[in-house]
Amino acid sequence: MASGHTVLMRLVASAYSIAQKAGTIVRRVIAEGDLGIVEKTSPTDLQTKADRLAQMSICSSLARKFPKLTIIGEEDLPSEEVDQELIEDGQWEEILRKPCPSQYSTIKEEDLVVWVDPLDGTKEYTEGLLDNVTVLIGIAYEGKAIAGVINQPYYNYQAGPGAALGRTIWGVLGLGAFGFQLKEVPAGKHIITTTRSHSNKLVTDCVTAMNPDDVLRVGGAGNKIIQLIEGKASAYVFASPGCKKWDTCAPEVILHAVGGKLTDVHGNALAEEP
Repeated sequence: MASGHTVLMRLVASAYSIAQKAGTIVRRVIAEGDLGIVEKTSPTDLQTKADRLAQMSICSSLARKFPKLTIIGEEDLPSEEVDQELIEDGQWEEILRKPCPSQYSTIKEEDLVVWVDPLDGTKEYTEGLLDNVTVLIGIAYEGKAIAGVINQPYYNYQAGPGAALGRTIWGVLGLGAFGFQLKEVPAGKHIITTTRSHSNKLVTDCVTAMNPDDVLRVGGAGNKIIQLIEGKASAYVFASPGCKKWDTCAPEVILHAVGGKLTDVHGNALAEEP
């Protein structure tokens, strides 16, 4: 363990490698052909073998390296022995070369909460809309999202056979966000991104009231935030309950780190309490 580095930067460096491992698991499950789909609360609220294995991998890998962390995953899984093959012990050295923002340099492991969505966009995953899928690891301190990692397992998959798949985006408040090219929406365009599978009249009315030039209906909170930072959309609207802290913690950091804002419908900051 790199003892000269702060707890936060070691955690982010580990979360980066762990998210990459989870992305590999997500791709492997589809390649093997058995998604193991379970319906949770509704036909649009699904869990797959990839959700289960990726969460076991992420939570177990983090807990081994950082035993005092509070780790909260989306999936309610039975406690069981985790296969050693699912454990990722690496860390992304490039992150350890970055300076930790001074306000976070003395944070202790036990003061941090990690929110894990092992496969954001599960419904889209089951339908083959693979560019909607992300792995989200968000880190919160005193109820505020301060660092996050987003892995896109199928980034570049439309480039065809043989293309190198996947990328990982990461950010820390006060340091910045990395792993992508920040772009603006085309001048004069007002493009809204919103939910694909969880819409209702309130969401539709809210989107219509904003009089957009175009509306992109896609899956995954992580995917929608990436649309914002890469200039495909100017706002993400979901004026309805449904997003949970494991959906928002990591994307919120990336968005805030580049000057964006993620709030509730009243404009209040989101709290990331356990």
